[in-house]
Amino acid sequence: MQNKINNQWYVLALVILSGYLVYLLSPILTPFAVGALFAYLFDPLADKLEEWKLNRTLSVTVVFFVISLLVFAVLLLLIPALERQISSFIRNLPLYFEWLRENLSPWLERTFGIERDLFDINELTQLLKGHWEQAGGIAQSLLSGVTKSGLVIVNWLMNFLLIPVVTFYLLRDWDIITSRVSELIPRPYYRTVSTIAADANSVLSAFLRGQLSVMLALGTIYTIGLWVVGIELSLLIGMGAGLISFVPYLGTIVGLIAGVIAALVQFGDINHIFYVLIVFGIGQLLEGFVLTPLLVGDRIGLHPVAVIFAVLAGGQLFGFVGVLLGLPLAAVIMVLLRHGHERYMGSKLYGKENEISLTNKEESVRHQEGNPSDGKGEL
Repeated sequence: MQNKINNQWYVLALVILSGYLVYLLSPILTPFAVGALFAYLFDPLADKLEEWKLNRTLSVTVVFFVISLLVFAVLLLLIPALERQISSFIRNLPLYFEWLRENLSPWLERTFGIERDLFDINELTQLLKGHWEQAGGIAQSLLSGVTKSGLVIVNWLMNFLLIPVVTFYLLRDWDIITSRVSELIPRPYYRTVSTIAADANSVLSAFLRGQLSVMLALGTIYTIGLWVVGIELSLLIGMGAGLISFVPYLGTIVGLIAGVIAALVQFGDINHIFYVLIVFGIGQLLEGFVLTPLLVGDRIGLHPVAVIFAVLAGGQLFGFVGVLLGLPLAAVIMVLLRHGHERYMGSKLYGKENEISLTNKEESVRHQEGNPSDGKGEL
């Protein structure tokens, strides 16, 4: 008993020490955390290529080439287009606010008695435009931030160059690393730790590989649909709605409201509102009947509230590294809580064993009453 208590204190001290080391090393852990995330996401693809008789290095090279294409496509295509749409949104803010003032404000006043001049819309518009013009766009703000110091430039470039290198080597040796880690687990706890690790991997993969795929697919569907309708902010609204769709119905509601307002301001007719409703209706049907069953299945992922809390808490404690580590830690904690709950439900503290014992006794008594052993039962 004493050894068990000492082992528990040893594990607790190890966890605290690991967290403190992550806190101290968080400024240099970003490329390693990003590389580990990419390696975890794309390891199944490399394993699949190995099943097609390719060696590990060649499989990783093919996967790494695919990752590079995806990253460059995002950098070269999505970011400039997204910046143009954000700039257009900032320029058209007076139109959106004017529409809200003419349509929404009277309804709020009639229904809830809210005053029309509750906030100064013009002042808010000028404030947003001033900040955006001062920043000069996403690219310029990034460049102005990194050019203030030569050391900042070197650090930023080193992190950027380290990410592909770390990703390649981690992905190539991922199976070896996981095997070596499993060998470090004490044998008396191996079965329990392996079960918890497998459950945590199932939960995390259900969210990262499954839910992220659903989010990107929905963002693509919404973007293409709104672009076909003719909405100028199709990429901004579509991808925004897709990326926050991990919270059930939130992405649809936000995207639908933004799409309807954009259609009203841009076209001012009912037809385009109807088209926007059709786009998001098709997206919901595809999510419910195709995307979620195909990409996520019946695996239990992280609860949306747990995801939000993990990301915010990790970012508050450890910065960007905490954002990346928050989800894996949340998956492990959720699995530990689930296993702890199961053990508690079957423990003496909960009284389950006594309940089972009493139930067995009652069944035994009923069995004896229905099948007497003295031979005086029914003929």
